[in-house]
Amino acid sequence: MRAKTVLPAVAMTAVSMVLTLAVVVMWLGTAMPWPIALVVGLGIDGGWLATLAYERRLAAQGDHNRTVTAVGWSFGILATAVLVAHALTAEHSAGAWLAVAWLPIAAKALWLVHGLWERTALTPVALDAIRGIQQEARDEAAVARARLRAEAATEETRLTAVTQAGARVARVQTRTAQTLSSAWSTLETARAGEETGRALTSVTARVTPGVTPRWELPVWGPTEPLAARSLEAVPALTNDALDVIVDEIRTSETPALSYREMAARFRAAGHSASEVRLRAAWKRVA
Repeated sequence: MRAKTVLPAVAMTAVSMVLTLAVVVMWLGTAMPWPIALVVGLGIDGGWLATLAYERRLAAQGDHNRTVTAVGWSFGILATAVLVAHALTAEHSAGAWLAVAWLPIAAKALWLVHGLWERTALTPVALDAIRGIQQEARDEAAVARARLRAEAATEETRLTAVTQAGARVARVQTRTAQTLSSAWSTLETARAGEETGRALTSVTARVTPGVTPRWELPVWGPTEPLAARSLEAVPALTNDALDVIVDEIRTSETPALSYREMAARFRAAGHSASEVRLRAAWKRVA
């Protein structure tokens, strides 16, 4: 994996150094002896190579020096400037020389990328651990999605069953209402008949001379909600009086009576109170 970043950087550095040396010798060789131009080219490449080697040594030790980095980039910019100047002053193929003038900067950029890769590189053990964590997270997410889908399907099945049960209850209620309506219609017909009305009157109330009580049908129809009607007999017992009666009945035997026994004796004694108030009184005295 290390070769994927270091080999391009090495190749680009070699090409840029050779190109810089050739351009310096060709360009300055016309104005000075070629050995001097060769020394200038080797000086630029040598300075760049020396700073690069020192940077790599510091990177291997986990260190960094901004001064060395700045000097290295200065040599890279100087080499690029030489190539650009040669391209601008060349009489032939100026565009081609200008097209390769970016190679020194590109080489420095590749070494920068390689340094970043080295600082972020992980060992195979760490990479395996990261892959294991990612796989575990994917497994948990898949299990969570499957659980949600199963719960959604279960809830859909439950709602379907409840809806079907409600529909069955509605159908039963409809049939019951129809049956009751038919029964009440039959009773009304019987009551309206002269012979059957007289017979029903004779068995529903005592016949007295000159008085024929009328036999009435029970009322069947919409009724008021239970919560809107008074659950207490008139007059209703106060809470204090109810507490006294409940306590007397509860402690009438030893051990004390349970709530069901007390409630049964309370109603058998002729007292009247709602189940809610009776249980509240039991809680207060017990």
